[in-house]
Amino acid sequence: MELHTFGFIGLGLIGGSLAKALKRSNPSCRIMAFTRTAATTQAALADGTIDAVCASPADRQFADCDCIFLCTPVGSNIDALRTIKDIVRNDCILTDVGSVKTDIHTAAHELGLDGRFIGGHPMTGSEKSGFAHAQAHLFENSYYIITPSDGTPQEAVESYRALAASVGALPLVLDYRQHDFVTAAVSHLPHLIAAALVNTVHDLDTKEGLMKLMAAGGFKDITRIASSSPEMWEQICVANSANISEVMDTFLALLCDSRDEMRKGNGQAINRVFERSRDYRNSFSSSTPGSIKKTYRIFCDIIDESGAIATIATTLAVNGINIKNIGIIHSREFEEGALQIEFYEEEPSLRAAEVLRQHRYQVWVR
Repeated sequence: MELHTFGFIGLGLIGGSLAKALKRSNPSCRIMAFTRTAATTQAALADGTIDAVCASPADRQFADCDCIFLCTPVGSNIDALRTIKDIVRNDCILTDVGSVKTDIHTAAHELGLDGRFIGGHPMTGSEKSGFAHAQAHLFENSYYIITPSDGTPQEAVESYRALAASVGALPLVLDYRQHDFVTAAVSHLPHLIAAALVNTVHDLDTKEGLMKLMAAGGFKDITRIASSSPEMWEQICVANSANISEVMDTFLALLCDSRDEMRKGNGQAINRVFERSRDYRNSFSSSTPGSIKKTYRIFCDIIDESGAIATIATTLAVNGINIKNIGIIHSREFEEGALQIEFYEEEPSLRAAEVLRQHRYQVWVR
């Protein structure tokens, strides 16, 4: 089945990026959208991301769609599903982009939408939120999980799989219950850990704010996702609480074991903790996609003088290398080099390192 006309309820980071990606891969497709904030749909209309604005989730324009994406927080998606189910055609694919699948699959079943609803979860994102940060390339080389409902025609699954591949994603079909357990471990728990680490520093920091001042690259890397939307993560944690609690019990047990061994001065046990985690972590593919996007960055030793950063930025620009972010590192406890440069992809980062070394800069790649 051909998918050409798309509807969106919600145009945040994921919804907005998906709409942009669909337009980029198929400029002739037609996209319509409703958002809570009228300014968002007007911005999307103005930049060509969408072709029409819908007044509400019950807007009759949605009846023309081949596929409708529910892109609001997980609880709100279920409300939108109830609203739109009697408006759309019987052959229209109803899907979502939520990080938790069980609740919406249960709701779809209760609404008589088995076979018509296909869950979707693009495992990508950013600590930023909102349409202003939407990017068409956000899905490239990231897993896009597809969770069909009971009775979903194989033709519809294959159409959805092809759609995910068309925006550069790697489609993977899973049972929705298996999806929720896996994401509890690799996506949901890490966000709670990041938030707990940041809050620990907040609560224990000196009155001068020395912990905040001295937070180095390693701490910032593992807590970057703590800047994500509180509203979204509140709903995710409540919706997937059973699975998250189960994997959290394992995490807490391991953490308590390490604490107990440290108190006993058992260096060998602590060594085994790090050895075991290192070996398993090193078995991950460096190109493995996931919900927490890999950061490609290099570090460059520079002299603290006027124009030093501008010189490097100009050198890379002249060589056609785009920079995602650039900034000074104030602590070298965990990282070499005074200048950190981030890139969207690995190839430009490696090319940048080569170019800067040719200009006699000392460069490290991480």
